[in-house]
Order: sequence, then C-alpha cells, then structure tokens
Amino acid sequence: MSTEPEPAEDLEATEPGAAATAQEGVEAKAPDAADAGEDAGKVSEAAAELAAQRLERERIAKRKAEKAPIAAGTKLSGTAADLLAAVRAVESGEKPVAAVVEEPAPRRSAPEPKPQPVSAETAALPAPDVVEAVRGVLVEGGAPDGLAGQVAAVLGAGAGDRLRADPWQLLRVGGVRPEQADGFARALLGAECGPDDERRGRAVTVWLLEQAALAGHTVLEMPALVAALSQRGVPDPDAAVQETLAEGEALAFQDALEEPGAPAQGDDDEEEEEERPVRVLVGLERYALAEESLADGLARLINSVPKEDGSDAEWERIADSAGGSAAELIRAVARHGLVLHTGGEASLAEPAALLRGAGELGLRAWAAAHGPLGRDRFAALPGVTEEPRESSVDGGSTGVVTVAGLLSGAEGPGRDAEGRFDLDLLVVLDAPQLDVETAALLSESLPDGARLVLAGDPAVLASVGPGRVFADLLAARVCPQVASRRPDPGPLGELVSGVGIGELNQVEAPGKEVVIVPVRDAGEAVHRTVQLVADSVPRAIGVSAEDTQVITPGHGGAAGTRALNAVLKERLNPGPGRFGGFDPGDRIAYSPTPGRTLPGHVVKADAEGLHLSCSGEAVVVPKERVELDLRHGWALTAHQAVGGRWPAVVVVLPGDAAQALSRPWVYTAFGRAERHLSVVHGAEQALPRAVAEVRAKPRTTRLPVLLAPQVPVSG
Repeated sequence: MSTEPEPAEDLEATEPGAAATAQEGVEAKAPDAADAGEDAGKVSEAAAELAAQRLERERIAKRKAEKAPIAAGTKLSGTAADLLAAVRAVESGEKPVAAVVEEPAPRRSAPEPKPQPVSAETAALPAPDVVEAVRGVLVEGGAPDGLAGQVAAVLGAGAGDRLRADPWQLLRVGGVRPEQADGFARALLGAECGPDDERRGRAVTVWLLEQAALAGHTVLEMPALVAALSQRGVPDPDAAVQETLAEGEALAFQDALEEPGAPAQGDDDEEEEEERPVRVLVGLERYALAEESLADGLARLINSVPKEDGSDAEWERIADSAGGSAAELIRAVARHGLVLHTGGEASLAEPAALLRGAGELGLRAWAAAHGPLGRDRFAALPGVTEEPRESSVDGGSTGVVTVAGLLSGAEGPGRDAEGRFDLDLLVVLDAPQLDVETAALLSESLPDGARLVLAGDPAVLASVGPGRVFADLLAARVCPQVASRRPDPGPLGELVSGVGIGELNQVEAPGKEVVIVPVRDAGEAVHRTVQLVADSVPRAIGVSAEDTQVITPGHGGAAGTRALNAVLKERLNPGPGRFGGFDPGDRIAYSPTPGRTLPGHVVKADAEGLHLSCSGEAVVVPKERVELDLRHGWALTAHQAVGGRWPAVVVVLPGDAAQALSRPWVYTAFGRAERHLSVVHGAEQALPRAVAEVRAKPRTTRLPVLLAPQVPVSG
C-alpha cells in the first residue's frame, strides 16, 4: 500500500454532506488495557487510584454488611426449589421476559488465548514461586505458560493447587474462552472430565456474568442466563446457577414487575403481594454491591438538605447574571443535593457559569471530567481555570480535575478527616461515562450537605464499564433535570444534532466543515485516510496532522486502528520501533486502567521504561506493561475518543463496519470534530440506516429499582 501523497483534491472535489451514527459493540465488550505499574519507586496515579478504590470498596462492603437488605430487591435464599419457583413466577407472568444480553460473537480461529491484563482487583504482582507452580500446571495441560502471571494474580496463594483441582478456574483470566478451558481440563483430568462437571457449570456461569459486565450489564435476567448456559453445553443450567449462588460466586435478586395500570398493592395484602410477578436477576457481587452503594449514596444526597452556603437572594443574583438555561441550573442547584444537566458541547458554558457563581458565594466548588482532554477543554472556558483558585469570599475555591485524579487524591481538594471530599459542590462532566463502580465511589465520598451535578450528553456512547448510571437517573426522574437550550453552532453542530434525533441531514458547509470521501473497499479507505491526514486537511483546512484525529469502529480488520496506525506511523513518524514497536515522537493511546485512555506522545525510552507526555504530564510505562497498556494513537476507536475534541477529525467507515454502526457511535465519532470533519465512507446505506434505526444496545441494571423506595419521583 503506497503512503505517498497523490494529487487528488479530496477536500475540494467532494460534496459536503452528512454521514452519521454507529455503536461500538466490540469496544464495549473488550476495553483496552489494565492497571499501570509503579514509576521508579513512586506510586503512580493509576496505582494510587486502584489503592483508593480498594479501600473504598472495603468500606462500602463493611457498611453494606451492617445494613438491612433493601426491600425492593433482596437476595434469594433457601433451596434450589425456592429459586426455581421464582423462575417459574417470572415465566408465568403476562409480559414476556425482556432479552438481556447477546451471546458474544464467536471469534475467528484463536488456538491460544492472548495474555490479557489482570483486573484492577488483582493488580498486585504474585510471588515468583506461585507463578512457577502455575506455569507447571499450565504446561502439563497444554496451555500457554505466558498466562502464568495472570492466573497466579487472579487465584492468589496456592494458585497452582487450585488450578489443578479445578482447571476451569482458567476462565477467570481475561481472554480465555470456555472451549479453551475445556481443552485444558481434558488434558489434566482425562476421563474424569465431562460437560456435567459442577465445576465447569460454576465457572461458565461466572464467565457469562463477566462477559455481560463487559457488555455493560450489572445483572442478567435468569431466563437469559439459563439459555446462555444451555448454549455453552451445560446439561443442567438451573443446577449450575444454584451451585454458583451457593458458593457465593454470584448473588440473586428478585425485583417486582410493575404492571401498567395495576392498582397499588397494600402492605397488609400479603397474599396479593406474593402473587405479583417478579423478575429474577443474577449478578456478580462486586457490581451488585456497587449498584446498591450508589443508590444509597444518591438517595442520601437527594433526601438531605444542602448546606446553607448562601442566601436565596444571593443565589438568585448569581442566576440572574447567568441567564437562560444556566440560570435554571443554578436555581436547581441552590435547592437540591442532586441535579442532572444535559446538552451538547456548547452547554458546557452552563456548568462553567455555575462553578464561577458558586465560587463567588464562597463554596468549595470543583468540576471533574472523564479525562485530561475534557478537563483541559473545560478549564479553557471563560472564568474557569484548571489550577485551584481561591475566591474573594473566605473559604471559597474552584478547580477542574479528572475523575481518576479526584478519586486517587492526585488532583483536587483532598479529603477531610472522615475520608470524604473536602468540597461543597462537585460537577461531574461527561457523566454518561460513569460506570457503577466509579459512580459509587464518587457518591460515597461526598460529604453530607454537599451538592452533586451530573452533566453530559445522553446521546453519546455509554460507559465502557457496567451500568448506565446517567441514563438510569434520567429515566428514574428522582431529581431535577435541566436541559440546555444552547445549540452547537455551525454546520457541524447541525449535522451532529440531526444524528442525535435519528436524521442524517445534508448540511451546507461553505467552509468545507463537512466533507464526504466515498471509497470502494477497506484498502482504499486506508489510503484515503492517510492522504487526508498528511496532505489534504493541512493544505485545504489549515489543520496539521498533529491536530487531526482518526476515528474508526474497532481495533481489528483491514481499516481498524491497528492497520491505520501502522500506515500513519510509516508516513508521519517512521522508525524501527525499537522499544516495543514505539519510537520518540509517536502518538500513543495509554490505558492505565480499563476504560481510561490518555492520548499522548512518546518522549524517550530507557532502562526505566517508555517515557510519555500525556496532556503535559510525564508518565513512565515499565517495559513489561508496554504491550498491555499502550497502542499507537493516530487512530482511535470512538470509545477511546469520548471526552476529547480535535480541530479536525477523519471518521473511517469501511464496508465491513456496518455491523458496528449505531446512532450513539456515529453521534460520538462525528461530535469529536471542532472545525472540520471528513468521513471516509464505504458503508453505503448502512450509515443512514444505523442513524435512523440502530439505537444503543439495552443494558440490564437495578439502579432505578433500588432508588424507587428511597426517594420520591420528581415532577
């Protein structure tokens, strides 16, 4: 494939138009990378964040153990007959059971699982003797010995003996599939290995719940889980689920189903209450506890009275000076502990006005963005600054941080003596990117009387992690919601707004703000993309290759991030890739923890590792983490690009991307462009069809049910 420029006038000759929407199936199911290592003996931001999260989870778990269960969704107990009776109650209901999770699409031939980063819960390095013991068992069973470190980290002390006693524990390692674990078990157990082995049933049950979490679900409905187990060759799925529950590897819940128009049930009518249809849900403990903790934390904010940190007249003065929907936001925050704010890019001016006004009233007010790009963009708005700024009123201060930095203590106001954030108001930007665990940590960390504002665009792609926190809260209507009336300006704003309501409109783009570049196949898509980034966009638009971001649906394929980054590196920063495929000057996407992507550049490499600059911050990635945590960053997926904006964006839509397209994907990808958008378009009618018809995939969660008995519905 040639990377030399051709004299084609891409931007001048093509028709300006619109193109638009797609969802990120593979990205949501397989987020990049894991935890970062330590930097030259010092605890890195990622390691500090993980430690803070572990401590917070321990505190939450202890608190939950001391509480009575929530009435709306209690754990099932008793014998298998009790559970099966609950399942029959669901199946006999008038309404059909909603489909919950789709079986992950089978991968193409993958004889060996590729080593994956261990989870945040198991980031500590295992002892060498434990790793060697595991390595011996893996070799004996014909599995790659490169998995030894991950297996040892997941299973802990005695990992070798545990793996030998239960070979299906191999499924706990990311990237391993049931058919691979079955082959490993057959090699170790011989004739004793069978599909009806209860160890296999438990392991496959947990694996399916983990796969569901990667797809965004916090729980699965029982019929869907049972059906998935049957598809995986488990002879008695009901028994497998019950065994998993009995071993404490999963939790079960039963939530009442509300029939439309049904009369309210009285507390004294026990017989009628028992006959009400329920849905039985099964989930992993970590996500169940996080969702319940989040519901408790949000209910505490909603039901508490905000601190008296300004008179009504002072709040009204601030609101009047802001005007418009910014005034509505300020008035809502003055009276409530939790407020939701929705809108596009232009609506960021309204949280900015709130932050400035809160500082004038003497509040300790902070904003937290999903990543450093969002933080820096918000800090550049008038009257906002990234650095903490003291107010003229005693005690008042404002600042902008990242969510990860706030939780780890690396950024922000720090914590008080009780371990809560030392602030009065927290505005969380990019709120759709909050998964249940991160949201639970934030809500539990807010002090009594503090105010929380969750702000974001509900049309963008949801979080990589499980849960749909922002969407669930919008649907539950348990707190005030303020919708911005500020439209995003210009042809790009018109195009993206249309995509958000399912319309792929032709837009007038006299300044070449939107350009469509039709292509016939993936090879031509790659060639045109390189030409646009390296030649056409700098020449016709005046935006350099360094300020142009390529976005494509997935990592694999002939026009995925891997292929595009390879040719873009060859054209823009050629080099031998002496350090794990990277050279100084390479653009990178660094993922210190799952779901977080930090764009940056390679500075140098030495014995300590690969030195990066990410939004002006120096980061050192140890050599052993480079392959797991780093990718080249000239081309990103839409999930990796969420929260960022670039002067120019090239969205690549090859013909084989049709299955990945959805309205949220297209909305997110197109919305990353500030001045110019080029669409390398080979998806033909799949693009307008996706914008009009393919919405976000549903996620099964319990947050609305958990909130219902604790807070009144807001009007």
